[in-house]
Amino acid sequence: MKKIIALALALLMVGAVLVACGGSQTTTADATKDSAPTAAKGSDLEAVQAKGKLIVGITDFEPMDYQDESGKWIGFDADMAAAFAESLGVKAEFVEIDWDNKVLELDGGTIDCVWNGMTLTDEVTSAMSCSDPYCNNAQVVVVNKNVADKYAQADACKELNFAVESGSAGQEQATAYGFKFTEVKDQATALMEVASGACDAAIIDSLMAAAMVGEGTGYEQLTYTASLNSEEYGVGFRKGSDLTAKLNEFFAAAKADGSMEKVAETYKVQAALIK
Repeated sequence: MKKIIALALALLMVGAVLVACGGSQTTTADATKDSAPTAAKGSDLEAVQAKGKLIVGITDFEPMDYQDESGKWIGFDADMAAAFAESLGVKAEFVEIDWDNKVLELDGGTIDCVWNGMTLTDEVTSAMSCSDPYCNNAQVVVVNKNVADKYAQADACKELNFAVESGSAGQEQATAYGFKFTEVKDQATALMEVASGACDAAIIDSLMAAAMVGEGTGYEQLTYTASLNSEEYGVGFRKGSDLTAKLNEFFAAAKADGSMEKVAETYKVQAALIK
């Protein structure tokens, strides 16, 4: 009889353990469900709206991002970033970054996006959540006018020493073509290196070249020759960011109502827009 009672008690204890385990599994599942809204509350969109500003990582890159006489950041990208921020109910704050460290700045949370005529390379798209492309571009060779005829083709440029922005699409093309190059802070500095004679040539974005060199510019003695590739611009956010979808919606609306075209005309880049 005692053995029967002991067996019954043992069975009851096993049942209690199974119920307890089942209860633990249910609680864990419930906790996971409960954490989902918390994760949503931690979205980039809500974080930006909570602090009241969109921090935009840029470099000095006319006609996309550059400063006017008062020190205000203007340009096609700067104006579009300001309009996007306004659509979110916040203001845009522009921060100059070391272009080579753009992913570190983004992942470290010091900026919310990279919006600076950024070429959608494989490296960029693997490290960031990128918007739909909005502009066509190319990397071009910039040289002095008096030697332009000699360097009209890429193959003829192998004897030149180039200045390229560190971590840029220009550096990528210089490497691909086997050119000799010196890394500099940004594309504006690359142009200065050529103008001063420190370097023979530079590789910069065609949109910048069209705005910055030649007749009527600050670099009248320079011109651009060979086009090294074709590429597209996009805006980069942190991986998994919900701001990417919001920007794509904004871009679609800005194209539909003509506001993107209007801003592009202001900076003479309308021909490069992806329709």
